[in-house]
Amino acid sequence: MIVIEFFLTLFVASIAAGALGSVVGIGGGLIVIPILTLFLGVDIHYAIGASIVSIIATSSGAAATYVKDRITNLRIGMFLETATTTGAIIGAAIAAYLSATILEAIFGTILIISLIPLIRKIGEEYPPKQELKGLAKKLNLRGDYTERDGRKIEYDATNPGKGLAGMLAAGLISGLLGIGSGTFKVLSMDIVMKLPMKVSTTTSNFMIGVTAAASAGIYFARGDVNPLITAPVALGILIGASLGTRVLVNARNTAVRKIFALVLAASAIEMIIRALGF
Repeated sequence: MIVIEFFLTLFVASIAAGALGSVVGIGGGLIVIPILTLFLGVDIHYAIGASIVSIIATSSGAAATYVKDRITNLRIGMFLETATTTGAIIGAAIAAYLSATILEAIFGTILIISLIPLIRKIGEEYPPKQELKGLAKKLNLRGDYTERDGRKIEYDATNPGKGLAGMLAAGLISGLLGIGSGTFKVLSMDIVMKLPMKVSTTTSNFMIGVTAAASAGIYFARGDVNPLITAPVALGILIGASLGTRVLVNARNTAVRKIFALVLAASAIEMIIRALGF
């Protein structure tokens, strides 16, 4: 009975994590890892292993819909993915040498710091139009998408170099913590590159699967992927991600940003409290 309750709790929680993760572009690992470690007593390395695999499921479940709706910017996503995959491989390789406490402390601290610039633009629906120049102009890092009411939203990316640096850091965090690092991807695209929030979250959903796949092999080889934990998590997150896509397509950018900020703050506080031993 206890085993059945464990798997049922894990499955239901994963559905919720997948739905929320697909809306705010974080992959679900940000929510699943605290549930596994804080409430179900799973070792953080097994939790990370389950999360890193489930992130691929989230990306598969959500990205297809967002690409079909032409909200995801594939050009920008593939450009930035060169940095995140590199960071993910490096992060996964050194994760085994860091304690759970260090991982949680790093994770929580970075998220708290990331809240500051996000809150400053919490009410922004669309970023001001930017001039495309330098590397962004050479690579044509611009795009547009159509809202449900028929409005065409055009945008240009800025600061591609800083965006790449942010994505390298995102990849490192992904490899270390198995969370897909969607939070850092969204923050880099929203704050540094000044993309609309919907474009940031949907492009992040597309990217997180590639980033996770880059480091998943290392977790498999190390024995950190437990099928009994990973299977219900991946299935639940896949179902949740499919449900969450319907919400984002009809949501306002400001609403998505507010939800993202709340999830960010709650997860950061949880991890810091755990790292401090409370």
